[in-house]
Amino acid sequence: MSVVATFEQVSKRYGGTTAVRPTSFDLRPGVVGLLGPNGAGKTTLLRLLSTALPPSTGRIVIAGFDVTASHVNRVEARRRLGYCPQEVTLPRGMTASGFLDYVAVLKEWKDAAARHAEVRRVLDLVDLGDRGATRLSRLSGGQRRRVVIAQALIGAPELLVLDEPTTGLDPEQRASLRGLLSGLAGTVLISTHQTEDVSALCDRVLVIDAGAIRFDGTVTELLATAAGRVHLGPSASTGAVQTWKTGTGLVRSVGGQPAPDSCVVDPSVEDAYLLLRSEGRTRQGVT
Repeated sequence: MSVVATFEQVSKRYGGTTAVRPTSFDLRPGVVGLLGPNGAGKTTLLRLLSTALPPSTGRIVIAGFDVTASHVNRVEARRRLGYCPQEVTLPRGMTASGFLDYVAVLKEWKDAAARHAEVRRVLDLVDLGDRGATRLSRLSGGQRRRVVIAQALIGAPELLVLDEPTTGLDPEQRASLRGLLSGLAGTVLISTHQTEDVSALCDRVLVIDAGAIRFDGTVTELLATAAGRVHLGPSASTGAVQTWKTGTGLVRSVGGQPAPDSCVVDPSVEDAYLLLRSEGRTRQGVT
């Protein structure tokens, strides 16, 4: 599969703070999940990839255009990507269709008939085809979030960058979004705290912590890092990273020395992520 986007030793500093350390990776067609704690550098990395931020060092190439080389290249790259930020302030007096039409104009859709057809298409994709004439102020929080996702889908971009897109969506809406994203032909990078979305949707996982990529691989490879290290029993494992009582009354322990009366269970993406985070803190000398 062809490379859609490339980071080559990309970093980002804000004064004396390094948000993203020198990082290199390629993105190919498919859905990639980006996991990491708050403050790890996820949003900064996505803003770099969306060309909303310039890097402090390194080179970013999107759809064959080196966005760090010239303004012309950045414009060409922006025509081929869609971006859904984590937080967006919408013009609440506009209708859903009016807002999307405005975004399409900004994306240089000059033919009115084609532009209106595209607005209807993306509204249908996010199950808001019957809400186009509704003012944004009258939509629910989840519906407004879907409008933001719809604007990123305008033009069927080669690269779709989504920052916490499922925030405010109910389980049914999240499942619908998974179906939509899994059917796209391009490349999707989705930052999320919902590990179940990663296990259900993603071909590949990136885990970022303290501005550095700590894991890059498939979901299966991530789960393999936790194999044999998650236990279920009447009591918690000694030195476990996390423990909690499940609905069955048994205690699930992630890591640590298992109690004699416990048994090994299959790890989840969340389990593997928690272990990876714990080992990262240990390497950094954090207890």
